Amino acid sequence: MTVTESKILADRIEDLLPQTQCTKCGYPHCRAYAEAIAQGEASYNQCPPGGAEGIERLATLLGKPVIPLNLDNGVERARPVAFIDENLCIGCTLCMQACPVDAIVGAPKQMHTMVAELCTGCDLCVPPCPVDCIEMIPVTGDKTGWDAWSQQQADAARARHDGHRTRLAAEREAAEARAAAKRAAAASANAPAPAARVAGPAPTEPAVPAVEAVGTAAAPATDAEAKKRAVIQAALERARAKKAENAAQGLGPRNTTDISAATQAQIDEAEARRRRLGIANDSSESTPKQDVDQPKKS
Repeated sequence: MTVTESKILADRIEDLLPQTQCTKCGYPHCRAYAEAIAQGEASYNQCPPGGAEGIERLATLLGKPVIPLNLDNGVERARPVAFIDENLCIGCTLCMQACPVDAIVGAPKQMHTMVAELCTGCDLCVPPCPVDCIEMIPVTGDKTGWDAWSQQQADAARARHDGHRTRLAAEREAAEARAAAKRAAAASANAPAPAARVAGPAPTEPAVPAVEAVGTAAAPATDAEAKKRAVIQAALERARAKKAENAAQGLGPRNTTDISAATQAQIDEAEARRRRLGIANDSSESTPKQDVDQPKKS
């Protein structure tokens, strides 16, 4: 199969996937899974949201027999929607960063809300939550797989995911440009000044000490940053207290197992940003990585 043929086949396979972007297939998104199937690197029975009908669709396209869903990837189920408990949410934004279709609305230190009409039921927002305030609630009754998910919903989720990836790429490029500008400015500031020509004494005004000038300009920014960190730290302290209270009642976190590698990478990236900001972290806020030898649960 040529590269062109593989791409065309991947396009046709992707059209048959439910576009929940849940990563349960073992790939970071539906497009990557479609390409893996087209290249013979993955089986066509690894998509729980598509279920038995999804496997049948892919088998027909590929000219292969219908086979059971691989239970290592999950089970076919009613489609759930994420519900965020407003009383527990601390506005950490980790769920927003994990959502592949931008279905969560909120801001740092503000309560977040799930837009139910946009939620694909992917579960990716659940593991990152440090206060265990997200619950997946089935909303389709006995309907599962494609019976619980329409082609219109799949097309809309695909468009939102494409927009999500485009936005993240633009943000990365902007961040890299800002970092490059800062490095250039620092290099320019640290470069030795050209030697002054000797032309006799000239009247000069008393120089303002450089450290004093910089300190005066930086003071407001430093105060604002310190206040921001204090507010975030206070929110995390409240979260710790709530988690300790739940643990004392035997209600410890439920969302700390079966985390995919893609989701764990998102969590690690967010935690790294928090460390760069100087926000304290301890074991009570971290989400343990999934043991590679531990069998996956649905």
